[in-house]
Amino acid sequence: MTTEELTIEVQKALEEIRPFLNSDGGDITLISIEEDKHVKVRLEGACTSCSVNQMTLRAGVETTIKKFAPQIETVVNIL
Repeated sequence: MTTEELTIEVQKALEEIRPFLNSDGGDITLISIEEDKHVKVRLEGACTSCSVNQMTLRAGVETTIKKFAPQIETVVNIL
């Protein structure tokens, strides 16, 4: 998968998870993909102060991204 294709797949994953975040007043933005393995995102809105945002990041965002792009190893939230 090319870097461009990988970016498209990660964006598709974020579009899938976005309605759930929006329903709680939050959102997510793709910041970067490094070495085609490491994704950096920014949780926004209500997600920034949510006490369970790390669980959302792991159980929701990371799982969804890996479903679309299995080669992704890490997903981190950049403040």
